[in-house]
Parts: sequence; structure tokens; C-alpha cells
Amino acid sequence: MPQAKTRRVIFQPATYRRLQRGTRKLVEAIRPTLGPRPRIVAISRLLDERMPELLDNGGTIAKRVERLIDPDEDMGAQLVRDMLWRLQDQVGDGTATAAVLFGSIYDQGIRYLTAGGNAMRLQAFLNKGTQTILGQLTAMTSQVTGREQLAHIAESLSYDPPLAKLLGEIFDIVGAYGRLEIRPGRSREMEREYVEGMYWDWGLHSREMIADYSRAGTEFENPAILISDLEIEAPRQLFPALEVALRAQIPALVIVAEKLSDAAVGFLLANKKPDRFQVMAVKTPGWDKYEKAWALEDLAILTGGRPFIKVAGDTLDRIKPEDFGYARRATADLRTFRIVGGKGNPRTLRQHIARLRAAFNASDDTILRDNLLKRIGKLMGGSATLWIGGATELEIEARKELAERTAASVRAAMMEGVLPGGGVALLACRSVLQQMAAQSDNADERAAYRILIKALAEPFRTIVANAGHDASDVMAEVRLAGPGHGYDVTTGQVVDVMQVGIYDPAVVLKSAVYAALTTASLALTVDVLIHRMEQPERASVHVPSKRKQL
Repeated sequence: MPQAKTRRVIFQPATYRRLQRGTRKLVEAIRPTLGPRPRIVAISRLLDERMPELLDNGGTIAKRVERLIDPDEDMGAQLVRDMLWRLQDQVGDGTATAAVLFGSIYDQGIRYLTAGGNAMRLQAFLNKGTQTILGQLTAMTSQVTGREQLAHIAESLSYDPPLAKLLGEIFDIVGAYGRLEIRPGRSREMEREYVEGMYWDWGLHSREMIADYSRAGTEFENPAILISDLEIEAPRQLFPALEVALRAQIPALVIVAEKLSDAAVGFLLANKKPDRFQVMAVKTPGWDKYEKAWALEDLAILTGGRPFIKVAGDTLDRIKPEDFGYARRATADLRTFRIVGGKGNPRTLRQHIARLRAAFNASDDTILRDNLLKRIGKLMGGSATLWIGGATELEIEARKELAERTAASVRAAMMEGVLPGGGVALLACRSVLQQMAAQSDNADERAAYRILIKALAEPFRTIVANAGHDASDVMAEVRLAGPGHGYDVTTGQVVDVMQVGIYDPAVVLKSAVYAALTTASLALTVDVLIHRMEQPERASVHVPSKRKQL
């Protein structure tokens, strides 16, 4: 017979106590990683016997903690884990700040509720305070300009000056929406490479189309471009296009097609005349039908051509000269295809990029946003590759992950602006909450604001403590120094954080605050835990069941 399922139910006051043990374990595992002087968390590997992973990223640490042994504690840990996982996927950073904020709010909230407070009223006022904090952070936001400021932002995030310098240079050149690929390096040093124009990781249909073997590729000046996802099986399918190109005295033609048979490749090679007419064929970019459709649309708008679509029943039988796209230069090898100086309508291109940007800003889907960002970067005509070097594979892997997180946050800072870093922006929000608490005659409201006031100081205190300083003494020094001042743990001095270049990307900090505060306020309303557990099959249907004590 099928296994029976029962439920194990936990009521208050045990609910809070057991959930809190789980949340604390995950928060305290991540707390040491906050700040420019982070401690390291070592996590053993499951699939091999290599040395453990040495991590200082809260989101990655949370992902590695799959389950706690105690099922009640695991429920609490999974609340924090899911919050941090989502936060890292959305903005790339801020997970340690979110963990520290969550831990403070949840622990304080439990103390208030066990003393007789009302969970639902407390949640409502915590959410009200959250909106106030977000409004204050928005008012403090300033915009980013210049290579030096970008490098400061990157260093505030990565604590790696060489990496920060390169990222500052790269984003100053390619812009907020520019395409950046981060790859394992070919030496111990980091290197960067800039590519002009729009390119895809799809190349020539045949090695025989390589014209310059020293560069392993082919380059055409002022080519016409036939844009399609057609499958060319017979040479006669190409006759109309080649005839139109020859009559229009087009000196070079690039054919973009999904498939090209050997016979069709041979036909193109036989009709190639380097002094009069050059031709090459490249694969339609994209892994699936969606990526192919996006690539054809972008390529058509960039070059001013008309895409010939297979599912629409298009053929080349009635092709006209105006159906071709045009570019200043086209380059292809066996792996890539690049267009420089597309000759499409500039206004149409600007409108297309604006639509993609609007879709990017409106979407919460991580994969869709990543695809939109790549399309925008390509259309804007420039991209960069950052090669991450190191002495060992482990070092390269860790530094590459750090570079990816930092790049995502720098990009977000360029789009959404920056805030005073080092926990200073959160400290500045406390004065408004103090005024709101003083003006309220509701006990739950005052308690909510006091909880938030104390929690907003926790990231600053944690950064200082992780660097080996006394948080209370430093807090007193910063308070005397006045607004905008914080503590530079690398020099051990109280400084004006914006002047010395200690920043937090606004979108990262605001996302961390929102995630931590809303998740903690929701967790405080959890009153009952229920576990589903499978019981072993009974030996006989005649054995009387025993009721399990709760």
C-alpha cells in the first residue's frame, strides 16, 4: 500500500525559538563576510576531495547550505537562504548586508512579540518604516561620472584595486549597457580586449571561406548583407540573390543563413571573384528560436535590411536590392561574426534601443534582463572582454566570480546612481525614524521604528568589527564627525565617505534593505510549523494505527 503521510505540528512559543535558531545559523555564517576586511567561510566540496571552497560572498554561501539537520531550524535557514539567493540573482551583491539586517530585525521582533506585542500590527509598521527608509535612500542618491569614480565603486565592492581599475576603464568606455564578457585568463595577469561593432558567437559555414589565413578569418569593406534564417539546400535557391547583387554592382555580399549545404557552399566558392565580387556565408546567430528571432531583428535594424524568415514562408525568389542590409565593415571567422558601422536608419535604431531599455527596466526576470542587456550592448556598437588571470585554477575561479559580481553592481550603479558606502547611508536614515517614533502614541509603531533604528546601525558595526576595531568606539567618533562621515577600515580613520570614494550602488543597497525588512517582517508572523513526513509501510492492514503525539 502507498506510504502514509502525517504532519508534525509546532506551536508557539516553540515556533519562534526553533525558527530563530535556524536563521541565526545562516546569518552568523554570512556576517563575517561583510566589509573590506572580510573573514573567510570554508565549505567542503561534495563531488571531489579538493580543498574546501573559500568564500566571502553571502549569496554563494547561502546557496551551498542545502539543508540543516534539524527540520525546524531548516525552515528558518531556508527563509534566509531564499531571500539571499533571489537578491544575488537580481542585483549581484548586497547579500551580507541583507543577512545582517534580517538577523537584527528578526531577533528584536521576537523579543518584542514574546513580551506581548502584536505580530500583525508590528508587521504593518515595519513595512511603513521600510518605505520611509527607501524614500530617504532615494533622496540621497547621486549619479556616477568618469573612470575614476567607477573604479572607486568597483574597489568598494571588490576590495581588489587592480580589478577595480580595469573595470573602471572598461565601463567608462563601453557604458552602462555595454557588453562585457569575463573569461578565465591566459596568464597570471588580468587583460582586457575591446571589440568595435556588433558581434555574435556564430561564424562561417565553411573553412574554405577564410580569405586571410594569417588572421583565420575574412573581412569585407562596405558589404551588402542578406539577413535570414533560411536553410539553403540547393544552389538554385541562391540564384536570385546573387543575380540581384551582381546587377546592383555590389562588390561584397554576406549571406546570413541557418543552414548551407555542401553543394551550396561549393556554388558560392565557385562564383567568388576576388577582384569583382566576394561572398561569404555565416550562421544565423542564436541557440534557439527566440535568440535567432532577436538576432535577426537587431541585425535588420542595425543594417537597414529586411529579414527573410523561414516560418513566415519567405524565399529569395523575389529579393530586391533594397532588401539587403549594409555596413561599413563585416568580419567573420569560424566562431564569430561582426558588423561595424551598420547603415540602418539612426532614428529607428535609437527607438529600438529605447524600447529594449524600457523592457530591461520593467522586467524582473533575471534571464530576460541578461538577454536584453546583451542585445543593447551589441547595438550600441562596442564590447569588452576581461581575461582573469591567476596562479592557480582555484584563484582564477574565485577572482572571476568576484569580477562578475562587481561588474553587475558597477553597471547597476551607472544606471541607478550611488549612495554613501560603508553603512553610512543606512545610519543617515535613522534620524527620520527617530522623529516618527517620538511623534507616535502607538506602542507597536514605536517598537517597529526602534527595531529599525537599531537594525540600520548593524551593517556599520559589523563592517568595523570584522576589520578588528571596536564598533562602539568608532560609532561615537563617527557621530561626533557629523553627517556623511564614516570609518575607512583600510586606513583606520574617520572620513567623508563620498569624498574618499566609498560608495554603495543605490539599487544594490535599496534591494538589500527591501528584501531584508520585508522578509523579516513576514517571518515574524509565522505562528505554526508543519512538517510532512512519510511513515514506513505497515506490515499488515490489520495492525491498529497509533496516534502520534504532537
